[in-house]
Amino acid sequence: MINVRDAAMTDAGPILEIYDHYVKNTAITFEYETPSLEEFQGRMARTMERYPYLVLEKDGAVRGYAYAGPFVGRAAYDWSGEMTIYLDHRARKGGLGRLLYEALEDRLREMGLLNLYACIGYPETEDEYLTRNSAEFHAHLGFQKVGRFHSCGYKFGRWYDMIWMEKIIGEHRAGQSPITGYPELGGILPKAI
Repeated sequence: MINVRDAAMTDAGPILEIYDHYVKNTAITFEYETPSLEEFQGRMARTMERYPYLVLEKDGAVRGYAYAGPFVGRAAYDWSGEMTIYLDHRARKGGLGRLLYEALEDRLREMGLLNLYACIGYPETEDEYLTRNSAEFHAHLGFQKVGRFHSCGYKFGRWYDMIWMEKIIGEHRAGQSPITGYPELGGILPKAI
């Protein structure tokens, strides 16, 4: 059974295990050192103050997580959010990422967000640390590339590009209603799949 639900602080350990693999073995994240559990819990808490932070469980174990945050920390950008997703590296290519990301998108739409963004490490030439899979995953879900920064991340003795991808999920109007913080919506009930 697969379940997508709001994350709890008790999920921080399993989530951090998933992230640790990407920090140590890939250039998917440009972070060099895995944060401590306490630092990671602080990151989660700050996100949860306003945005959804979701986990995907399969057969009772956390197999992935996704969250959103502000695109840029200014009020005029409130209708835009940056999305992040990580799956257990052994659970990729099975449709779990799509389920998790679509659940996150649904929650962001409910909040009133209109523009979704993803910041993605992108190799000039694919290597053992970074492929174009993330960009292809986002494109498959309707994101379009809108920008590229060249040789802006250095990890494992190599330079990597970064791209921004965008997906519009709502109508832009004059007199736009303000967004609702995720906690104020009361969360959305977990959905078993």
